[in-house]
Amino acid sequence: MRESMMAARAGLCSLLALAALAGLGAATKDSEDVRCKCICPPYKDSRGNIYNRNVTQKDCDCLHVVNPMPVLGPDVEAYCLRCECKYEERSTYTIKVTIILYLSILGLLLLYMVYLTLVEPILKRRLFGHSQLIQSDEDIGDHQPFANAHAVLARSRSRANVLNKVEYAQQRWKLQVQEQRKSVFDRHVVLS
Repeated sequence: MRESMMAARAGLCSLLALAALAGLGAATKDSEDVRCKCICPPYKDSRGNIYNRNVTQKDCDCLHVVNPMPVLGPDVEAYCLRCECKYEERSTYTIKVTIILYLSILGLLLLYMVYLTLVEPILKRRLFGHSQLIQSDEDIGDHQPFANAHAVLARSRSRANVLNKVEYAQQRWKLQVQEQRKSVFDRHVVLS
């Protein structure tokens, strides 16, 4: 329980730090937000190359971006005609917000996993008792740890709260999955 609380605090602190970093960088426009990209194919003795440079949109051409020029003299114009230059602009603010959203969802899933592995077994023991959920193999025939879940949940329905309803739905789903596995693997029947 204590470990899950520490994990939750660490996740929250990291999300707040990421949000602060995104807020600092969003106010000013970085020099990396705009660029001119020229793709030049091979020409005579020179190999093809890709050139990137931070220039204004009106200066986005081969003469301003390609440096050093791989050809000299009269071949410069012919070389530049073969190059394809594009002005590109991106929003780093949108990228930062997307990454923060992605990391937030990932953090929530991580917290849920911690809850499922640490907190849920403790709650199950308190609500149902450890011995009620596990029966011996002689009673059932094959090992099914949730075989008496319906009986246990029927007794606990008198305490109609959200946790019991969620637990009932989870147990019902687990029983359905077990039945489907038995149908497919033991009886070789595929549900349609």
